[in-house]
Amino acid sequence: MTLLLNILWFICGGWLAGCLWLLGGAVLALTVVGLPWTFAAWRIAGFAFAPFGKRIVDREAVTGVPDIGTGDIGFLMNIIWFIFGGWHIALAHLVIAFLEGITIIGLPFAFKDLQLAGLALAPVGKYVERID
Repeated sequence: MTLLLNILWFICGGWLAGCLWLLGGAVLALTVVGLPWTFAAWRIAGFAFAPFGKRIVDREAVTGVPDIGTGDIGFLMNIIWFIFGGWHIALAHLVIAFLEGITIIGLPFAFKDLQLAGLALAPVGKYVERID
């Protein structure tokens, strides 16, 4: 079922969302200032291409070791991300989730867009984990 949902997601716009996240990460990589957010955008791109069978967790919960994405530095990086573009991206995912949620068939896709909206608000310190 996960494979079927991922195929439908990809065909109905997941490829576009993933490509836009990859492009955003590439643009961030071109600047010295945006480099810390590049890998977060690319992790989200992987989730945006095929989100079913995956979940979002805090990186520290997975590794057990605090890194730059946790604590005060990660909080500050997420605030900067939110101010300069995260809320725009999250709003777009919320609008898409609302439109998908109007129909019963679109509800699984709406829930995944809501997860993407949450990631778009604060991506630093998050990890995408496979669910077996």
